[in-house]
Amino acid sequence: MDASTISAGALVRLQELNPSSPNFNQGASFRVIGKLQEYDLGTAVAIIVDGDASLKVDTQYLTLNLRPGSLYQFIGELQIEPNNEGILKARVGRNVDGLDINLYHQTMQLVRHFQAEQADIRTS
Repeated sequence: MDASTISAGALVRLQELNPSSPNFNQGASFRVIGKLQEYDLGTAVAIIVDGDASLKVDTQYLTLNLRPGSLYQFIGELQIEPNNEGILKARVGRNVDGLDINLYHQTMQLVRHFQAEQADIRTS
């Protein structure tokens, strides 16, 4: 993949990555945060959760020491499996323990509001 085509990953909450969401697109690039619920060392698949939402994350290309219960941020591309379940193919991952998740979600809303305003200014 050409470096100029790699996306920084759209900021989304795990609740926004479900089959009925407009974000649920094959190959779409996302940045997500969640608490590590479980990790399968054999398949390198992690499951992260945020509230009642969860997401599988393929970590095969990462060199992270994953600890259940810790908070992680991943950037990668969404792959939709035949059973219509999404799995994020992570290319970047980091531990973000200590992050105020409520403040992070509030900041996401402010960024989205700002981006919408900027888009409105450009189209008027």
